[in-house]
Amino acid sequence: MFPLHREREQPIFSARAHVFQIDPATKRNWIPASKHAVTVSFFYDANRNVYRIISVGGTKAIINSTISPNMTFTKTSQKFGQWADSRANTVYGLGFATEQQLHQFSERFNEVKDAARMAREKSQEKMEMNNPGLSIAAPQDLSDELQSPPVMCANGPEDKLFRSQSADITLNSEKERIKKMLSEGSICEMNLEAELFTLQDSNSKLVAALHEANANVEQWKKQLVAYQDETERLREQVADLEAHGGHGPSDMLKDELTQSLEELEALLKAKDEEIRILQAKKSNFHEMEQEREEAIHRIQELEIRNVELERRVQSAEQSLANSLEERDRIESEVQRVVEILDVKIFDLNDLRQSLVKLIDK
Repeated sequence: MFPLHREREQPIFSARAHVFQIDPATKRNWIPASKHAVTVSFFYDANRNVYRIISVGGTKAIINSTISPNMTFTKTSQKFGQWADSRANTVYGLGFATEQQLHQFSERFNEVKDAARMAREKSQEKMEMNNPGLSIAAPQDLSDELQSPPVMCANGPEDKLFRSQSADITLNSEKERIKKMLSEGSICEMNLEAELFTLQDSNSKLVAALHEANANVEQWKKQLVAYQDETERLREQVADLEAHGGHGPSDMLKDELTQSLEELEALLKAKDEEIRILQAKKSNFHEMEQEREEAIHRIQELEIRNVELERRVQSAEQSLANSLEERDRIESEVQRVVEILDVKIFDLNDLRQSLVKLIDK
């Protein structure tokens, strides 16, 4: 599917899209990285055996993202998709002209991600084959540590140190879990914001169409009144002609008036149908307004949830800081006990040497 070795870096797939980056301050709003659609390409770097997404606007690199197997490209709307780059500490967003272009880019992203995973696995296998002694070095070192006598066992500071390390590992895992929950909440919030952006765009278009339709309705109402007046006048003329009989205009004029009357009635029916269609569009606009309000409500709930998650992260960080402080205190105590034992052992050695000299004498 993709070449694993090339002499130089070459594009694999290219597409044109509007590029956005997440606001680093709020982590919520999108900032346009390009004023117009630019070319976004997949590249394969044969020297480093990695795949990258690169986009250049003028002389500036807008996107330079190295694809890793744990990346995910998410479609947030029919023409918009995004992915997070932990190395660049940002989230990229792409807006395409058609849904088909977004689908093609998403498929190629998944294919390149699979290729990057295969390349990493092959690199790891090659490294293990070239260094077979790495797999047995750790157990041998561990056995040496187990066979060596412990430095202290009477006063029990090692037990405190092991408990501190266990608590540290537990706090680190809890912190990682909370950070994962926070990142998932942020991604969900960004998806809702993208959906809200789409709804606001549709809402503005519908508002403009509604204003135009209202203006047209007013104009058509005036025309309708004028046509009704004209119809009544023609009907009165026809009635007068029928009442006067042969004293009025000829039958040809009566036929022309009747035909004009029928045309005006058909035009009135057409205008009534257009007014009915515009009223139906107006009801659809109210439905879109209700959906927009629901999306805003969901975003407010997510903001409350994010505040709670941030509070939990701060609490976990405070607990971690307390645990680290306690561990430092225990380590200092262990170091002090070790120094005391070193002094005692040195004194015992002096006493032993003195006893040996006395025995020899």
